Amino acid sequence: MALLLLSDRQRAELEELVSHTPLAKERCRAQALLWIAEGSDVGEVAELLHVSRQTIYNWRNRFQERAELDLRASLLDASRLGRPRAAGGTIDDLVAAVIDDDPRKLGYHATVWTAPLLCRYLHDRHGIEVSDRTVGRAIDRLDMSWKRPRHELARRLPTWRQSKGGSNAAWTASNVPSC
Repeated sequence: MALLLLSDRQRAELEELVSHTPLAKERCRAQALLWIAEGSDVGEVAELLHVSRQTIYNWRNRFQERAELDLRASLLDASRLGRPRAAGGTIDDLVAAVIDDDPRKLGYHATVWTAPLLCRYLHDRHGIEVSDRTVGRAIDRLDMSWKRPRHELARRLPTWRQSKGGSNAAWTASNVPSC
């Protein structure tokens, strides 16, 4: 049996969450708990929310196990370990040591450092596999910013006409011969 007994305070808080929370997961779980407390079948609730029956049972069990916590905390996902950080701060010194140097000095065919090039450098020289995003975060932690190189056309010298074989005098109406 999936019946859930709620106090008046819990019911009021769940109804408040259903109508006012911006978080979809929280709203969905609160609604499921309310429907179960009203006596709805777990299969019906699962079908309405497009989740499995086991998910509904998990939400209910987690809510009951976390009864001592506040209502919102009892609806949250369980903490997960996840993948360990690849380089969380360890590459900062390596990036800082090389970022001001010209990549060509290290054998790369580029004039400026880019995130993919720094990833390549870290892999080639230090055996560290990181993503472009990890390098970007390291740049942020170092209070540096990426700047795209500006390519400007050279300004003409005032004597450019002379170098092309012309005169430096400006052509005016007075320079035009009269008929």
